[in-house]
Amino acid sequence: MKSLRFLSAEAFVSNAEFARKSLSSVAHNLFPLLFKASYLLEQGEVIHDLVKNWPLVDFNMGKLLGTTMDYQEDLSHRTCSVCLESCLTGLRDYVLHHPSPCVKRLKVVDLTGIKDVEVQFCDCKKPMGRWARTELLSKLCLELLVDLQQMQCKPCTFKISIDVLVDLFVTERNYELVMQALLQKCYCPLKICCVAFRADNLALQKFFYIIKLTDPSLLRKLEVVHNVRLEMEHLEILFNSIHFPLLMSLTLPARTFNVQRHTATDELMLTTIGEKMGEMTQLTELSLSFSILTGRIQKLLSPLKTPLKMLDVSNCSLNHDDMAYLANSFHSYHLETLDLSGHDIPDLYPSTFFKLLSHSSSVLRSLILEDCNIQDRHVNMLILGLSPCYKLQDFKFLGNPLSSEALKHLFTFLCELPMLKNVEFPVPMDCYPIGISYPIDDASLCRFDHQKYERIAEELNLILLQGNREDVKASTPLFGSYDAAVQETNEELGAYLIMSFKETLEKFTASLSKMS
Repeated sequence: MKSLRFLSAEAFVSNAEFARKSLSSVAHNLFPLLFKASYLLEQGEVIHDLVKNWPLVDFNMGKLLGTTMDYQEDLSHRTCSVCLESCLTGLRDYVLHHPSPCVKRLKVVDLTGIKDVEVQFCDCKKPMGRWARTELLSKLCLELLVDLQQMQCKPCTFKISIDVLVDLFVTERNYELVMQALLQKCYCPLKICCVAFRADNLALQKFFYIIKLTDPSLLRKLEVVHNVRLEMEHLEILFNSIHFPLLMSLTLPARTFNVQRHTATDELMLTTIGEKMGEMTQLTELSLSFSILTGRIQKLLSPLKTPLKMLDVSNCSLNHDDMAYLANSFHSYHLETLDLSGHDIPDLYPSTFFKLLSHSSSVLRSLILEDCNIQDRHVNMLILGLSPCYKLQDFKFLGNPLSSEALKHLFTFLCELPMLKNVEFPVPMDCYPIGISYPIDDASLCRFDHQKYERIAEELNLILLQGNREDVKASTPLFGSYDAAVQETNEELGAYLIMSFKETLEKFTASLSKMS
């Protein structure tokens, strides 16, 4: 529902030429209202001029686009390219805008509230993802320095200092640009303040260099993923050389840890890393997927002084001791998000898993159990474990060998979870050829009876409908959930993988030639 004020704001900004000419006579407290109305209507020129003439001390995208009294719809998930580019260029021109720079009030710009989602509702259908926002902001900061040198600006202009809080996403392709912008930060009126940093497809040397430039003392979230070859010894060096006092969320790439070597050096490194993480008193989210941590979870997590709210240990080869530690640790009572994918839970440690689930049931919001060998005979036990999880919103269990009948039984129960919003379920086992083995390899994943699957999916959705749960979205994303960051940089990452494969093949061929 739109208030009369918001309807009036829409009418005002819908005529871009009139609105731009009239901004000088608009009351300062109406700028946030006009900004959201302009964003909704994708009035890029008006957005630019609103930001260029912003009269307030702060500019917080999350608050401006979020739910307000005048218009309840949250627009922060609209990463509209037209709107965001207009916003950022308007910010640059705010600094360059000549009239009375001495009375400029803006001190903080917070761009961290923007949410990247799969489906865009803006008319242009051209999203500007986190990587592109990183690139554009860096480019504008460098351009601003050049413009300030070329223009005869008033002395007050050089005293403008605006902290721009941002989530940076750096890969090989935009590394040089971002590095230069961070190096010039002290000279630029727009001060890039990185509160979240994601690195992918980046050489280790470059990662270590740029992470220091970001001012790690401000970092709340650090994601080092995929094609950054960070191993245990590198992580120890990182934690010994850089302090992250405000870090709340840490994601490490696959194979960071490998405890199979059983060396004294590895054990010492693991102890040191655990102790360093224990010094991060704000750390509540930890993702360690696809590492080998068999029997070492306690050593890594016991030094933590703050309980974890999110833990991803998918495909980490956990044993019974690891699960027993998790179930009995103080973390278990605080876990809101838990990913245990890739572990044979029903056969290896059913009782400890359900103890863990019981402890976290009052707060658990997201549970991921993909490729866990959950079979028809385990469904009743799973329902019993999930019954007290009244706050569960997200349940993903792709890759488990479940029949259509077992799924129907499970879906009937899921209707009873009051806050459930999203379910990702596997292709029923009876849609695949008889004798297929689990986990299913990528080559066989799509070789199922699609018509039969569609019929079963309709029946499952009918169960939700009959249970008055049309608010629950049920789907089967065969190759995993949507990842905005991966989607945005997939071409670069694909090219990197091809190049890596080519290099490996050349080395293999060279080795064969030497042997012959």
